[in-house]
Amino acid sequence: MTLLPDEPYRAEVAPDWIDYNGHMNVAYYVLAFDRAADLLFTRIGIDDTYRRATNHSIFALEAHVTYERELHVGEAFAIETSVVDADAKRLHLFHTMTKAATGEVSATMEVMGLHVDLAGPRAAPMPDAIHAQVEARVAASRLLPAPPQLGRKIGIRRS
Repeated sequence: MTLLPDEPYRAEVAPDWIDYNGHMNVAYYVLAFDRAADLLFTRIGIDDTYRRATNHSIFALEAHVTYERELHVGEAFAIETSVVDADAKRLHLFHTMTKAATGEVSATMEVMGLHVDLAGPRAAPMPDAIHAQVEARVAASRLLPAPPQLGRKIGIRRS
């Protein structure tokens, strides 16, 4: 199965996303990354129609955001999402937000998601057809160099 690269999620910084420092507030970076994840989920068939038909969805378990370059009101950005790993129930995603004008990385977000049966709620395996699409994306992401932010841990380095 050949997987063509997905178009990234694209948007502009809205005026109400700006904080008192004059740049995009941290909460809106996460909102933008969440919208990029929703786009990925729609592409692989885990959307609102899927949720209503199966009573299953994806929940975020853990996330790590890095902030590298500020975004300002009206500034266009793009988010590329890769599935760096997966098993029957979990998705390990990595989002890279770049400034549309320069291509510079503005922020990244690493997320661990869980496929959930909402009746429990409890973890549940993904259907085979969706899992096959996820695995194809994992294989495609392994052909690329790992981003330097992937797998970072947070802490204060002591000498």
